[in-house]
Amino acid sequence: MATVQINASVDESLKIALERYCRSRGIVMDHFIQEALLDRLEELEDIEDVHRIRHEPARRISEALRDLSLDNAS
Repeated sequence: MATVQINASVDESLKIALERYCRSRGIVMDHFIQEALLDRLEELEDIEDVHRIRHEPARRISEALRDLSLDNAS
């Protein structure tokens, strides 16, 4: 995967805490930040899914089991 550089301004105390955390655990800060951003994007997608699912009509459990072929009638 090609990498590009991004620029972000953060509170100085946050940067210091991040540097200390990564250094104490032998983690490359770039990797830590990339993983944190990916995790946050996944969380946001999950939240969107929850909002979408909440608006789906409810079904009877017997219908759901039949659709999944788990109704023991097969």
